[in-house]
Amino acid sequence: MAAIEVRGLRKAYRGVEAVRGVDLTVEEGEVFALLGPNGAGKTTTVEILEGHRDRTDGAVSVLGVDPGTAGPEHRSRIGIVLQETGVERFLTVSEVLEEFAGYYPRPLEVDHVLDLVGLTEKRDSRVGRLSGGQQRRLDVGVGLIGNPELLFLDEPTTGFDPSARRGAWEMVRGLTALGTTVFLTTHYMEEAQQLADRVAVIVDGRIVAEGTPDTLGGRQLRDTRVAFRHVALPEALAGRFTPEGELLVATTPDPTGLLHDLTAWAVGAGVTLDGLEVTRPGLEDIYLDLAGGS
Repeated sequence: MAAIEVRGLRKAYRGVEAVRGVDLTVEEGEVFALLGPNGAGKTTTVEILEGHRDRTDGAVSVLGVDPGTAGPEHRSRIGIVLQETGVERFLTVSEVLEEFAGYYPRPLEVDHVLDLVGLTEKRDSRVGRLSGGQQRRLDVGVGLIGNPELLFLDEPTTGFDPSARRGAWEMVRGLTALGTTVFLTTHYMEEAQQLADRVAVIVDGRIVAEGTPDTLGGRQLRDTRVAFRHVALPEALAGRFTPEGELLVATTPDPTGLLHDLTAWAVGAGVTLDGLEVTRPGLEDIYLDLAGGS
């Protein structure tokens, strides 16, 4: 059974559709990322899956249950980490987790959660004295303490510095090792690339592309860019490159063949190809294409 199954999901506000027939499947144990510009219907979709917002039409199953009619037993199987949470800043880290553990029938051990989120050394520190990254780790700990089968992570690393962000990624990878299904929303394309098994892009209330980060929007089939600083090329190569400022640039579906011809000539002629770069469209490039530059 899939962890999440959505078919024909619609949500209208005063006759204006924010979600327009969304279909999604999230398999158990995977990290699924939903990407989209502000106002695309991303938050509405997630809130419906969490059971916090009613839908206008469509079928939704989360852990085999309709979240629109689910009771406390179902909600105890789900963890939610919002963009902003408000826990008592004068409590210690362990006290916060102990408090929330009391709300669930089968919580994880506090020490285990502290280890999972990397806060063991801060267990006796007051929340108000934590750094931003540490507070965000505590937010995740609160989402995990109930031992959820499915965890919703909403922009988990907003405001993190690069080091803290990579630490958070390791934490999420640790969750998947436990078999937890993770539904992630993020504005960081590198985050989706690093963490997600599959990605979907929602624009104007519709899913416009879905796949692995490497194949999303036909990424593997997009032309590769080869560029280097100006040199005098032989006629056989010159027609394959276009000047762009100080560079000669080519886009090609066959970078291996082009690079073979180019480097074989350069080695034979004793020419250095300064600034040689070989790049294919990144996930952010594909996302911006799909989202219409939003």
